[in-house]
Amino acid sequence: MRAKAVDLIALVKPRIMVMALLTAAGAVSLAPGTAPTAITLWLLAGTALIVGAANTLNMWLERDIDCLMTRTKQRPLPQGRLQANTALWFGAIQGAAALPVLAAVNLVTAALGLLALILYVGVYTPMKQRSHRAVWVGGVPGAMPALMGWTAATGRIDLAGLAVFGVLFFWQVPHFHAIAMYRQREYDAAGLKTLPGSRGETAARREIGLYLIVQVAISLALVPLGVAGTLYLVTASVLGAFVLVQGLPGLGVRTGGAKWARNVFLASIVYLPVLFAVMVLDGRA
Repeated sequence: MRAKAVDLIALVKPRIMVMALLTAAGAVSLAPGTAPTAITLWLLAGTALIVGAANTLNMWLERDIDCLMTRTKQRPLPQGRLQANTALWFGAIQGAAALPVLAAVNLVTAALGLLALILYVGVYTPMKQRSHRAVWVGGVPGAMPALMGWTAATGRIDLAGLAVFGVLFFWQVPHFHAIAMYRQREYDAAGLKTLPGSRGETAARREIGLYLIVQVAISLALVPLGVAGTLYLVTASVLGAFVLVQGLPGLGVRTGGAKWARNVFLASIVYLPVLFAVMVLDGRA
């Protein structure tokens, strides 16, 4: 029973879950006004359930593909440690429980949670086998906890909340393309469509460079929008320079490649947690 409980926890992808909860809680603190403690707790519980449902159902749908990839073949379903029906019911129960919990926050937040679940499970997961543009669909649920946190506090979607959402959304594009570049053979073997696999490395390098610029621009826009202040501006500028210096040289024919892509990926996993932490600490709400 203990081993089965551990495998059930693995289905919700705990590291992604923690990141989602931190961004939701951070966005609540950034948004104008003060959300009651009860609202914040309902938000965190609902976010945990909706993210857990999305991740569990994603693993259920991709259990055969996961067998083909090194980084996923040790998961509970490919290894046969859990039955597929167990994962299906576990995901469905989480999703069903999430909606009334998020509705206790407000209907806007509940609608955003439902949209994230539908996009991730119903659109993004099957689309990964058909088009490299799936990354754009998957970026929406990936960034949604931040917007859910914002609307939990404000009850509405506004430009500042969308900018916070945009920081997380646009971060995912170069981050994912970089992973796809240095793991291209693995993705191709599993039948997953990626930009480097579909249109070549040059197209991937160009899109990584372009969206690193967009990512940095959106991060700086939070200051004139009144979301954060001077400390954040300095941090966002330094981190932005760091990722651009790391990423833009890859636009050259001789400087791109798997090693460069891995370095872009590693830079991205340093960039976002530091940026978001300073954003929350220096928030002006």
